[in-house]
Amino acid sequence: MQRYKLTIEYDGTPFVGWQKQDNGRGVQDAIADAVHRFCGERVTVAGAGRTDTGVHALGQVAHIDIARDTDANTVRDALNFHLKPEPVAIIAVQAVDNGFDARFSATRRHYLYRIINRRAPLTVDRHRAWQVAVPLDVTPMDEAAQLLVGQHDFTTFRAAQCQAASPVKTLDALDVRREADAIVITARARSFLHSQVRSFAGTLKAVGEGKMTPRDVQRALEARDRSRCAAVAPADGLYLMRVDYD
Repeated sequence: MQRYKLTIEYDGTPFVGWQKQDNGRGVQDAIADAVHRFCGERVTVAGAGRTDTGVHALGQVAHIDIARDTDANTVRDALNFHLKPEPVAIIAVQAVDNGFDARFSATRRHYLYRIINRRAPLTVDRHRAWQVAVPLDVTPMDEAAQLLVGQHDFTTFRAAQCQAASPVKTLDALDVRREADAIVITARARSFLHSQVRSFAGTLKAVGEGKMTPRDVQRALEARDRSRCAAVAPADGLYLMRVDYD
């Protein structure tokens, strides 16, 4: 039995999220079905993170165990063949030892949230960014973001259905910058709470349009009260960019 590390890219639009759900097809299902068509084995596709419905990935990581005697490049090419026409691609495959775990071996996760700040409707970026028509000021947005960096109780920015044992997390970085019509929010931490990055994005958007100040964000954080979070940003603009391992 050989364990393989998969690096995966996907458009989350047609899926109910990474994980298999009763109400629809997950990215996990698509990959498991491709493995079965390739080698006849039913495997568990263990991912580094459970992205929600509509969330995208450029660098999700998972591991699988298969008994078939083959090499990593064959696994990559075979899975990509059998994944067609699903919007999922296996970017890289690496043979690893059985001690590797896509979730528990991860040391850092990188997320990106994209806002397109213009009045004209989206075309290329439809379902791949959050359109905000009112002008946003990125300077106070980034100022507010820096107040969230560090170790905090993030109850305010945690979904009610979050299953994490504790709301205390260490946020290594949270940055906001403008690139023409796009506002890019990047976040980095060992792990995140359910909907944490989307909660950040929604609150920072409220700061950008003047409905909240950076000080309001700090007070909301300190309140440890979910009702103090602004409306959560939609899933369309969120991307799991990369997962780091030692």
